[in-house]
Amino acid sequence: MANLNIIPSTMLPINKQEQIADCLKHHPISYSLPQPFYTEQENFDIEMEQIFQKEWLFVGLTCEIPRKGNYITQEVGNNPVTIVRDQNGEVKAFHNVCRHRGSKLCLSKKGKAAKLVCTYHQWIYELDGELLHAGTDMGDDFDKSKFSLHPVNCRTAGGYIFISLSDNPTNIDGFFDDLTDYLEPYDLENAKVAVEKTIVEDANWKLVIENNRECYHCNGSHPELLGSLLEWDDTEDPRASDEFRAQVARKQALWDAENIPYKHVSHGHAMRNRIVRMPLKEGTLAMTVDGKLASKKLMGRIKNPDLGSMRILHLPNSWNHAQSDHIVAFQVKPIGPRLTEVTTKWIVHKDAVEGVDYDLDRLTYVWDETNKQDRTLAENNQRGINSMAYQPGPYSTTYEYGVVNFIDWFTHTMQQNIASSGQ
Repeated sequence: MANLNIIPSTMLPINKQEQIADCLKHHPISYSLPQPFYTEQENFDIEMEQIFQKEWLFVGLTCEIPRKGNYITQEVGNNPVTIVRDQNGEVKAFHNVCRHRGSKLCLSKKGKAAKLVCTYHQWIYELDGELLHAGTDMGDDFDKSKFSLHPVNCRTAGGYIFISLSDNPTNIDGFFDDLTDYLEPYDLENAKVAVEKTIVEDANWKLVIENNRECYHCNGSHPELLGSLLEWDDTEDPRASDEFRAQVARKQALWDAENIPYKHVSHGHAMRNRIVRMPLKEGTLAMTVDGKLASKKLMGRIKNPDLGSMRILHLPNSWNHAQSDHIVAFQVKPIGPRLTEVTTKWIVHKDAVEGVDYDLDRLTYVWDETNKQDRTLAENNQRGINSMAYQPGPYSTTYEYGVVNFIDWFTHTMQQNIASSGQ
């Protein structure tokens, strides 16, 4: 990527970043973070710079841009990005900023275009970012080749799309390889997003992730979800019963017969990327209110409707549940120190017909209710943390080990990225 010569928008003195790194270095990962990490704009700005502008982010699915010219747009803090299927059928990403005077280029959330045209002065770009035409008289010495759109690192894996705004993003190739293998049975190139919903939570992004990383709260808060989902996802979990371990063994034998991958895999510090397939509750096939399939048409090459839930974690911004008939994908987008956008997408086979093969309300009901409940929990958590009485509290290593892993990853990554910025 060309050197953008960008001064960080935060303009924060390096000693503030060093102070944050030092604070995290001495903070025990088994405790919640100090208050400023959940409330203060300065901390938020540094997290956006050191994590969301450097790490790989889940942004969508290839089935959302199936043909050349299809595009989706994203906002990473103050950075608009366009992800497009180019003229050669490849998925590319660019800073969604015209090279003329910086106007935002693609203005809609998604769309289709033969070329990318800036509506301000009609500069025209090829789908691979090359400047084709400058709409004003730029003079005889103007060289179009120097004004292509600034590219953004972009990778696809199994039908998922990831971007990184960094020129030198963290290497997570092992996760991309595993994700490609584990999503192969679902054939996401031949899938579609049946419905997409976004909610805004009055809570810090880390509280949204922390809430997702434990089910300590599930019994008291998620009756719909617990109709099908087991609270644990590991036979080594101390809460796992002998009956559960026997159930897992039976299901794995069936998955083996169909060549469906299920072994636990994890990558990166504190298992930042993790894939695990676990059965749902005995007698249930999908995360629906009655445990029955949400769609009559199974995904990809899948024949066995009893695949449980393949749980995919990608820090810092996504978790997922892949079932035999549909996938539920979540994307977290920080908006401010106490404001977070959560988008949920329900993905089905491309030939599944709404009203025939699936009903939207039935497809979405369990996670609609769960998302509402989680929003209430995260917002109440934020309100308490805002108080002068808040102090970091201990996590349960039995029930909240996933949160401990997240705090471990967050503190490690912040320290590492801040240190590399100073080099």
